Amino acid sequence: MELLMPREKLSLYGAKSLSDHELLAIFLRTGIKGCNVLQLSELVLKEFGSLRGLLSADEKQFCAIKGLGKTQFIQLNAVMEMAKRYLLENLMFQPTFTDPETVRLFLQAELSGEEREVFLVLFLDNQHKLIKKDQLFSGTINAAAVYPREIIKAALYCNSSALILAHNHPSGEVLPSDSDKMITRKIVEAAELMEMRILDHFIVGKNRCFSFAENGLI
Repeated sequence: MELLMPREKLSLYGAKSLSDHELLAIFLRTGIKGCNVLQLSELVLKEFGSLRGLLSADEKQFCAIKGLGKTQFIQLNAVMEMAKRYLLENLMFQPTFTDPETVRLFLQAELSGEEREVFLVLFLDNQHKLIKKDQLFSGTINAAAVYPREIIKAALYCNSSALILAHNHPSGEVLPSDSDKMITRKIVEAAELMEMRILDHFIVGKNRCFSFAENGLI
């Protein structure tokens, strides 16, 4: 039986039927001398370890692989941005905590590739629908760098009654530090004074996402 090429396989059976390297082969379109596109995609994934590793690579790392170049790097970043916006639109048009996995996927897409620490807040209305997202702090995220009053001020400005907090750990480790726990307690206390709820605080690593709520820390 003749093996189907990725494009034919997708057309017949849908994208979910494809392996990671087959999906990548469709994106790459062509191989290089002595290496067809399927072989090239397998080599690329082996080099980066996974799709996540590939999607987290910077331009220098990406272009260091024979067969990959700046044009493909730009195209891949455009695809990633479209995926982020798709996830964000999903959050905008549904009660967010009917599908917490969508929130988790969005936060991982938004923060996992950051090389510095970023503190992000999702502002929700009283139906838990997303009003907006805002990156409020960046750099070294600790108790001295995150100001609860700024978060509450931003929430009041957009008439938000519930918030989801998130920040990343560039190291990849997702367990909360003592500083992470302290920041969260201060923000929860500040929110309660204004009759707002902190629904969760996520820590995003390279391959995982830690939820304060799921672990009884909120």
